[in-house]
Amino acid sequence: MSINILKHESDVWKTADLLIGAGIKQSDFPKFMMPFFALLMVESRLIREADKLAVEMGKDDMDDFIEVFKLEGLGYNDYVIRKGITLKDIAKNDKSFDADFDAYLKAFDTETKFLLGVDKGNEEEKFLDISGTAGLLKKKRILFDTVKAWSEIDLTPFNNSEITTLEEHIKRKWADISAETAGEQYTPDDIIALISELIASKIDDNGQFLTIYDPTCGGGNLLFGVEDKIQENFSRPTATYGQEWNDTLYALAKIESRFRKDTSIEYGNTLTDTGKFYDKSFNIAVANPPYGVDWKGYQKEITNDQTGRFVALPSISDGQFLFTQHILSKLNDDNGFAVVVHNGSTLFSGDAGSGESNIRKYFFDNDWVEAIIQMPTDEFFNTGIYTYLWVFNKNKPAERQDKVILINGSDFWEGLKKSKGKKRRQMNAENRKTIVDAFINFEDTEYAKVFDKWEFYYNKQAILLTNVDFEGKSIEMPDKISRNGDVVEEKAIKLDLKSVAILDTLNLQNAKSINPRKEWKYDAEEYPTLEDFYNGYFKNFAAGFIYTDDAFQAIDEEGVAYTWDKKRETIVATGKNQQKEYLGNGKILIKSKYTKATKTKDAQITVWAELVKDTQKDYEIIPFSPDETENRKNIEAFMAKYVTKPFEYLENTVGVELNFNKVFYQPEKLPELDELKGNLLALDVELEQLEKELEI
Repeated sequence: MSINILKHESDVWKTADLLIGAGIKQSDFPKFMMPFFALLMVESRLIREADKLAVEMGKDDMDDFIEVFKLEGLGYNDYVIRKGITLKDIAKNDKSFDADFDAYLKAFDTETKFLLGVDKGNEEEKFLDISGTAGLLKKKRILFDTVKAWSEIDLTPFNNSEITTLEEHIKRKWADISAETAGEQYTPDDIIALISELIASKIDDNGQFLTIYDPTCGGGNLLFGVEDKIQENFSRPTATYGQEWNDTLYALAKIESRFRKDTSIEYGNTLTDTGKFYDKSFNIAVANPPYGVDWKGYQKEITNDQTGRFVALPSISDGQFLFTQHILSKLNDDNGFAVVVHNGSTLFSGDAGSGESNIRKYFFDNDWVEAIIQMPTDEFFNTGIYTYLWVFNKNKPAERQDKVILINGSDFWEGLKKSKGKKRRQMNAENRKTIVDAFINFEDTEYAKVFDKWEFYYNKQAILLTNVDFEGKSIEMPDKISRNGDVVEEKAIKLDLKSVAILDTLNLQNAKSINPRKEWKYDAEEYPTLEDFYNGYFKNFAAGFIYTDDAFQAIDEEGVAYTWDKKRETIVATGKNQQKEYLGNGKILIKSKYTKATKTKDAQITVWAELVKDTQKDYEIIPFSPDETENRKNIEAFMAKYVTKPFEYLENTVGVELNFNKVFYQPEKLPELDELKGNLLALDVELEQLEKELEI
């Protein structure tokens, strides 16, 4: 790539000086600059391609020349191609400029005018809006000077790849000043190079057609950048396919695509516009989808999706795994290979059984994950976080099946001489080679570890624990015969109550009692009926008795008082003779119900107590084995070793997560004892010196 192309980055930003002078906010610069940058791209490409064609066939018969040029499908402008009049020519005469510029814009072909937004009505869809932007600049009286400034930038000497590189540098700055979300990343050149080199390690130079897909292509820098690098090293013909739903980025990618062979760029949301490329699968996929961006705006469409792409749905707050599932659904089943950029949350977010965990499990179950590579921080233009390359392969070689390599590339970088937004680091060729070699060799090193994929699986075993008292005992439930004829435990022991009370003389506000034998007294004005009294007051009052309260007691019809012993964590039954019986750990629940009046009985409120076991649901995280028998043994051995209370097995959920920090953690090396002693002595000397200075 020619380094000279980037000198025009500062030339482009000089055009913003006019915007500043006209009082236009910096955050609005992209709206005023993008259409003109696109116009410059189109004109330079048309001139470049017309000059190439003129060398081949000459311009003796202009009509034939134009006919052949139009067949190339690059777009057309009669001013530029037939008359040889450019923006620079138009900007030489300020008196005729308005009419000439308007005629120049209208001289484009229909599709180019559509993308640029030439004379679009207010109700029409706009990708770029050059006519509207020009109108605003004209009101500010800077349209002529703006076009003149842009026309001084000559991009005709540069090829498609070079202009795409400049475009991405400019778009990155636009993203910074317009406060785009951190999730919408522009992929830097060094990461594009690394992705391309990973892909190159997997493809043969066999002359066969290679299809490359990016479902979140933005302006096309990743998609076209990968294509360019593959074409530099392989003689294979390529076709690129991309989709984007940001209006302006789509327009820029679409304009770029017309100057490339076998390229198709579609407009729309990849996650909901399922008609785009629905009948195609691809050899290669690359993507840097937005992360940390919610998808609630189209939740209904995703939830009701009928394509079968989504095995599970991630958190509504982050849709990056939706794009990854879509990508894998579009990869060729025989030789599909993909590299997708993610942030760290996709490695571990979500518990077992969650959408994120089930998505990871789906990838690993199908054995599509070949590598995950950690990038350095400060690698992207508008975020400083760690990012990761997920490398997917639908045709892993036999020796790599059911295996995954984790590569820690976080230390392979060099600092930039000048920061670009939050990008302060880049990977040089040597850094990238280290990572690619690790991927090719697929061996353990200091910065790369090969794992059986099953090591990332785990059991989340649910159990129902029964709490016990000081003697390891829980309250015993009587047996009963179930409908199926089985002997099972009762759920509760019912006690008919004589009274229940919390009688605390030290805190009368908490003192309350119920005597079920007495008639219920209540304010008839506030509660017209017994039912109103029950629903409006009594039901909650009865449920508010807490058995663990020091002053709680429930007395049954036999005069036995049931209380809770906090120290022993047991239910105590105290008889009339004051003899105590420790029943075991459990709960005393006060229940009540209202019964409507019948022909023979008045309406009534009934109060009783129930003794039940004190149980709680808990979860244990246990290593996983793909062998079902072995996995069950692992779970049982874990329970025998670590769980001491009685329990019942509930459901077991298998999850998948990855922890880079755990794999590559390096404990801090402590200094030797002699070194510590030396440091302490040096501090003592320093303190003595300070004391002497203070005395002076």
